[in-house]
Amino acid sequence: MLHMMTRACVVVMGLSLVLLGGCGSGNPLSTCVPGASAACACPTGQQGAQACTSAGTYSACVCATPVVDAAGLGGTSGTTVPSTSSGTGGVTVGTGGVTVGTGWQGTSGTGGAGGRTAGGTLPDAGSGGATVTGGTPGRGGATGLGGTGGKIGSGGTGWGGSGGGGDASCSNVTSNVTPCGGDLVGAWTVTPSCLKVTGELDLSWLGAGCLSAPVTGSLQVSGKWTGNSDGTYLDNTLTSGEEQITLADSCLVISSVAITCSGAASLLMSLGYASVGCTSATSGGCNCTARIQQTGGLGLLSMDPHTSGTYKTSGNVVTADNTAQYSYCVSGNKMTWTPKSTSPTLSGTVVFQKGGSPGTGGSGGKIGTGGNPSGGAGGATTSGGATGSGGATGAGGSTGTPMGPCDIYAADGGPCVAAHSTVRALLGAYGGPLYQVKKTSDGTTKDIGVLAPGGFANSADQDAFCGTDACTISIIYDQSGKGNHLTKAPPGGAKTTGDNEANAKALPITISGHNVYGEHNAIGVGYRNNTAVGTATGDNPETMYMITSGNYYNSGCCFDYGNAETNSRDNGEGAAETVYFGTCTIWNKGAGTGPWVMADLEQGLWAGTLSPYDANQSVPTTWKYVTGLVKGDIAGLATPNGHWTIKVGNAQSGSLTTPFDGARPNTRYIPMRKEGAIILGTAGDNSNGGQGNFFEGIMTAHYSTNAADDAVQANIIAAYGQ
Repeated sequence: MLHMMTRACVVVMGLSLVLLGGCGSGNPLSTCVPGASAACACPTGQQGAQACTSAGTYSACVCATPVVDAAGLGGTSGTTVPSTSSGTGGVTVGTGGVTVGTGWQGTSGTGGAGGRTAGGTLPDAGSGGATVTGGTPGRGGATGLGGTGGKIGSGGTGWGGSGGGGDASCSNVTSNVTPCGGDLVGAWTVTPSCLKVTGELDLSWLGAGCLSAPVTGSLQVSGKWTGNSDGTYLDNTLTSGEEQITLADSCLVISSVAITCSGAASLLMSLGYASVGCTSATSGGCNCTARIQQTGGLGLLSMDPHTSGTYKTSGNVVTADNTAQYSYCVSGNKMTWTPKSTSPTLSGTVVFQKGGSPGTGGSGGKIGTGGNPSGGAGGATTSGGATGSGGATGAGGSTGTPMGPCDIYAADGGPCVAAHSTVRALLGAYGGPLYQVKKTSDGTTKDIGVLAPGGFANSADQDAFCGTDACTISIIYDQSGKGNHLTKAPPGGAKTTGDNEANAKALPITISGHNVYGEHNAIGVGYRNNTAVGTATGDNPETMYMITSGNYYNSGCCFDYGNAETNSRDNGEGAAETVYFGTCTIWNKGAGTGPWVMADLEQGLWAGTLSPYDANQSVPTTWKYVTGLVKGDIAGLATPNGHWTIKVGNAQSGSLTTPFDGARPNTRYIPMRKEGAIILGTAGDNSNGGQGNFFEGIMTAHYSTNAADDAVQANIIAAYGQ
């Protein structure tokens, strides 16, 4: 059946055909909607179109005689037949080299086959002959003749039929799984599946001026997931897709500082997106498009997606690593999952097909045969020599006490007022607990101490206590003797709910031949002590450092360790002084793309006094462990504008560099108004969208000498460089 073509404007320019929008009056002076187009009132035998400009008026008409297509694109002009499936309908593809007609009706040729992929070009030429059979199938395009391209995943409408190929369009989102439980053991292959994203995106971890923002989108899941009988898993799935996020004006504030849409995009990246672009909305706020491209963490966006770990089932729910949860059902060789998420809401079903159970390990080798059980023949007997007189007994050497960073700073005149580590003792004589672990199943706890005073953590105690159960780090003990222990951070001004404890098993490392655990500070994890004693307050001096990972960070605010407000609020410039590591650029930055060691002085992350501060170079991500040091001195006659310093080093080799040593950034930080609380993994107002790894850190109440800093760096290398 033939259908009349809806009013559309076709321009033929050389060998390019462009389908424009609905036609207007043809008067270039008429008002119009920007982006629309209209047919031109052209002389007989010619045709053309005019576009509506951003000023709301039509551009001038350009009429032209249709070009004869010697390759056979033309035919007697036909009426477009709407596409219903690949290979049907579409404008006439003639086989002869006849001029493309100018009329909107005519004899219709047989429609060409569907386009093959999105974003293609014009169809191949047909061979000469009568107008009877459609030409070679056209390749679907973003704007093909006969229709516009589809959204991501759908083929564009091709010339002569529906577009083909391309990614899944997520039009096949099905209802959520009907949970039934079952056995997860085996190797499962995902049948490409789609999930729909709706509701509110949780922004509470970012410390922004709003707690959530509307989000829509779709995700595609593919790949493999393997469940082992010992409760471990391998996640080789790929989650990809796109989300649209609407940020209100109230969202464009971080730690009391207004940010731009570009700054908002940087913040959203810290949630785990592959890329984010934000533009100003006409009604205020920002409209953001965020792309997801994530391996592991099946269907659940994460800045720390796991490709392996442990899983448990309870009822009809499977929980991975004690965090990610899915409703599931296993029926024969088919398994279905739906992620359990409310911020945002995920709907749809991920479908798996069983591809065989995991193989069993090979058998061990046989026990080797022992040597001759009867010993070798004895040697010939000889007469004994004369008995010599014994030498004098030498005096035994005394056993030396190992030196730690706090011992070095104490000798420099500034003993530690806080010393935290899950890895080792930071004082040579310290033999107490380093940290406490807690089972999530029953809440029981165990202190993890050192193998010997001044030594490394006794991680075997953690392994024996936690076993296969999930454990968190519930306390990081202060080794200074002042009792400034760290526990999970309480609610604050930016994040009004308490923070999470770190997964105690998430960061195993080996240093100096010892297997120990670091503190893995994922987004949402944070520790604090608002009643610390002995720490610097006001404009008094202090020195602090932390050891972190060079390859685990983000652009969120803020992965800090140091001195902060005692009420978990933003109390203005100078109320805090901490070491920061990451790529946050909301306030200032160093050279390159980061990451940088900077100082969080409240309402400002400072790489120096300018931004970008080129002397503060990006830290190489090849550094496994990074020393970040910040110290502030009291303002005085010699330094009326204050004095503070940043130092950076590879914790495995080399000396410290000093990217900044000078006056405070501006008068708002003169004098400093430090309050003396201690934070780890959050900002002063409990903004905890930052992430990082923490191995050790100390604080003193004095401005250390360069010689002491160098000695501490050498002590760090002796531990982490092995």
